[in-house]
Amino acid sequence: MTESVPQQAECLAAAGLQNRILLPTSPEYASRIEAYWSKSSQLKPACFIQPTSATEVADALKALVAAKQTFAVRSGGCNFWPSNNIDHGVTIDLGQLAWIKYNPDDETVSIGPGARWGQVYEYLAKYDRAVAGGREARVGVGGLLLGGGNTLFTGRRGFACDNVIEYEVVLANGSIIKATASGEYSDLFRALKGGGNNFGIVTSYTMPAIPCASIWGGLVILPPDIMPAAADAFVDFTSNLEKDPDSNLILMIAHLEPKPGTVIAGLYANVAGVEKPPIFDKFLTFPELFTTYKKTTLVECLNATAQGTGYHGVWFASSFANNPAILRRAAELHQELAAEFEAHITDQDFQTQCIFQPLPRAFAQNSVKLGGNMLGLERNKVDGVLWSAHIMVRTAEQEAWAYPRVRTYVERVRAYAAEVDGLLPWITANYANPEQPVLESYGPENVARIREVAKKYDADGVFQTLCPGGFKISKVEG
Repeated sequence: MTESVPQQAECLAAAGLQNRILLPTSPEYASRIEAYWSKSSQLKPACFIQPTSATEVADALKALVAAKQTFAVRSGGCNFWPSNNIDHGVTIDLGQLAWIKYNPDDETVSIGPGARWGQVYEYLAKYDRAVAGGREARVGVGGLLLGGGNTLFTGRRGFACDNVIEYEVVLANGSIIKATASGEYSDLFRALKGGGNNFGIVTSYTMPAIPCASIWGGLVILPPDIMPAAADAFVDFTSNLEKDPDSNLILMIAHLEPKPGTVIAGLYANVAGVEKPPIFDKFLTFPELFTTYKKTTLVECLNATAQGTGYHGVWFASSFANNPAILRRAAELHQELAAEFEAHITDQDFQTQCIFQPLPRAFAQNSVKLGGNMLGLERNKVDGVLWSAHIMVRTAEQEAWAYPRVRTYVERVRAYAAEVDGLLPWITANYANPEQPVLESYGPENVARIREVAKKYDADGVFQTLCPGGFKISKVEG
């Protein structure tokens, strides 16, 4: 490129990275903005910098730190809020670091942070392999792994973060290190398992390959009036997951734009390929409006989980005990919320999602067996439910109108869960709203660990002050 760069990018040009800079005048800049999944994240940085190696990430980071220039880090660009972008600053776009390499000698997979899970699974399908990654094809690798990550394999293998066996990390001082469970950086290795972007920029993840030629699963649409019985069936499913760790269920009450209105949607899956396993017996008795479940591949199954595009998003997350009364209360309040949206957004072009996912104690036990993570789920004394509320609307004005209403909805559900002694502490970073106390929900011991590791590897607080996106340990009191 020959045109002059803005002041924010002068340090990058001086570091010899001129040809990696995307300016607002280039067509590629516009396409990278549009590639953000949520319109809420489509901010306008002064430029993108697109490194093609860990060395170039290090060069860019050193230049930005020396210039005291604020920046964001983008992996797949799939968060609903702009943790991965920045107005008027520099966005480090890791989209060029999108390799997937399967090593049959040691059955591992090396994955670049800019890859998306659909790309990962499509590549590994050639070898009848998978990894414990995301359940939506467009989701980026980096954000899911650094936030924890629920997967189709969690029942057997723990969360996505538990499956990372090596991180390549660019630290704040520009050094490039490898963090493993037993090496020099073992403290950083564990802190990265849910600790987010408080420590450095991860430029490669290594995960074990999982034999996976085929699975059973797909989407099902059910009528909304079965919810009381569906809540009981969900609780029963969660209670029995330890006996069938290969089965998966996502249950969602949703208003899907503009038709068919409010329905119950489910993702059924068994990663061992067992068709209609007994754990689904209660669900399989419900009347079905639409189904896609069958013996299939992981890639094809994920086509059923695709989220809508072109929306602004408001998301919140929580967790509570595996109690059908809480599920029913969340469903009742969702109906009130959806009705309010139907009255306000007259073309009905919006989506509301009240999502329930099993969170049995066995998940945390798997994590402990694999060395532990930062999520703190081993503190749960009862089986739980991972719950999230997602609202998607077309305009920024609608987003501003929706935000307080969604927050009130979440507060009412959490208050009811607390009233029946069922509120659990964990809030997943992968679905949480930026105002939620995610790191605090991990427990004081893990907060202290994250704080200690962040201070050790980023003594000057680069990722606390110059990189504002994400859940920051510096904002946690204590």
